[in-house]
Amino acid sequence: MGWVMRICFVCTGNICRSPMAEHVMRERLAEAGLDGLVVVDSAGTGSWHEGDPADERAVRVLREAGYGSDHVARQFHAEWFRGIDLVVALDQGHERALRRLARTPGETAKIRLLRSYDPAAGIGDLDVPDPYYGDLAGFEEVLRLCEAGCDGLLAELRTRVG
Repeated sequence: MGWVMRICFVCTGNICRSPMAEHVMRERLAEAGLDGLVVVDSAGTGSWHEGDPADERAVRVLREAGYGSDHVARQFHAEWFRGIDLVVALDQGHERALRRLARTPGETAKIRLLRSYDPAAGIGDLDVPDPYYGDLAGFEEVLRLCEAGCDGLLAELRTRVG
């Protein structure tokens, strides 16, 4: 099959933001015919929800928007950097946690914020807010931000893979 790029989206517990971004990106890649060239998954900076499905509100918002929602939460581990080409943090706290895990400048260079791919995001507005303690509207906002970031990421991937 040849070259495959691997992307991992990372949030706190891997039950809200990162699985939403994962499913949006997976759909964008399939629509673009790039799903055979780019493999997408997600993880959390912590282990609190390991083995759990995605938050039921995230699942509902994803399904209502036409996305898949199958998910089992897991924690990101430093040794994963070796097999991943791009580690996409959902907020600056996750970005800092990932930078602490990175052992080399090359691993650190793999870390990016999702909203850094969104041309509409301002420099001081790069976090996807945590919807966990809020209502369904927060999850809908997260989906909108994930879609915008994934659209920008897809545009960059298209130039990388030709």
